[in-house]
Amino acid sequence: MAAWPAVPLAINLCGSLLGMAATLTLIPAFKERFVAARLFGQDLNKASRRPVPEAQGVISGAVFLIILFCFIPVPFLRCFVEDGCAAFPYDEFVELIGSLLAICCMIFLGFADDVLNLRWRHKLLLPTMASLPLLMVYFTNFGNTTIVVPKPFRVLLGMHLDLGILYYVYMGMLAVFCTNAINILAGINGIEAGQSLVIAASIIVFNIVELNGDYQDDHIFSLYFMIPFFFTTLGLFYHNWYPSQVFVGDTFCYFAGMTFAVVGILGHFSKTMLLFFIPQVLNFLYSLPQLFHVIPCPRHRLPRLNPSTGKLEMSYSKFKTKSLSALGAYTLKAVKILHIVDVRSGMDEDGEYTECNNMTLINFVIKLIGPTHERSLTLLLLLIQVLGSAIAFSIRYQLVRLFYDV
Repeated sequence: MAAWPAVPLAINLCGSLLGMAATLTLIPAFKERFVAARLFGQDLNKASRRPVPEAQGVISGAVFLIILFCFIPVPFLRCFVEDGCAAFPYDEFVELIGSLLAICCMIFLGFADDVLNLRWRHKLLLPTMASLPLLMVYFTNFGNTTIVVPKPFRVLLGMHLDLGILYYVYMGMLAVFCTNAINILAGINGIEAGQSLVIAASIIVFNIVELNGDYQDDHIFSLYFMIPFFFTTLGLFYHNWYPSQVFVGDTFCYFAGMTFAVVGILGHFSKTMLLFFIPQVLNFLYSLPQLFHVIPCPRHRLPRLNPSTGKLEMSYSKFKTKSLSALGAYTLKAVKILHIVDVRSGMDEDGEYTECNNMTLINFVIKLIGPTHERSLTLLLLLIQVLGSAIAFSIRYQLVRLFYDV
């Protein structure tokens, strides 16, 4: 087993700590500039309506890129010394550059979204475009599209299955999911940066555990990205925590999602990475009726503040009952029977309107525990994220034996 590259990892860690300090310093320094450029919003869950700078993810993203741009030669220092390596590892170099290009594109496109306020269909297109450099790197460096079939399906499909172009479709869809999964689990102070911190920490722990395994180089590559991401996001989280001084914006959600997609795809642990997204997957599944407009979806689905109690309550979508399609009516009836959505029929004097709570994990938690303070709600959701990671590790190292030979 090859020794760990201790020096590059130590340099990466030092640069990441400096990056956290830079993020902590730059965000308050640039707050007024963002407000002057009209990049600000109002915290709808606060009684005050002071302007809060938005799109601060561009600052943590820029610091992240600077750290890794400076870090580019470090993993290859041995090749700059005479006889340090037999041949320059161009494949590793292309991986690093291609990954940074994909992340850089996603930060740019995310900032464009914050400035131009793009429609949802564009939000699906942007990660697809930004993932193309990533897919090209995978094609040129690896090109392997064969998967190991889980045990229950081997009778039908055999031990291995070549997915061909479908594997690239899967990787492209993975990038789209990661970016938007964080974006739709949002709306309260600290939740976007907080969930990303937990996922990043989980990936770092997984990488460290696997350093003594057969895929050491892949996990070292992942650590080169995850360590700077964790610490720069920690600096952003400090300012985004309740009561939030800044909003992270779509820029951060896209940046975080693409970073996770990069390490999952090129680190060859995309299935394990998806396990760390269990709360996001549940939120996505719960949100499907509104995301596909089977049930009307308002622009903002965040909880609403009750000024008299200072607590957050479920927000609702109100629509004419007759405007629902047959599929929408059946869906609404099903979720009402299952008691996973609060449905109120016969609203208004004429009884023509129906209300249902907006289908997000945040509103579902409020439905279970009742109105709660925003800080407590964020802490509970982050605890759910930690619990999701614990379940992910249990599946990865215990239940996996039911599906694969390990």
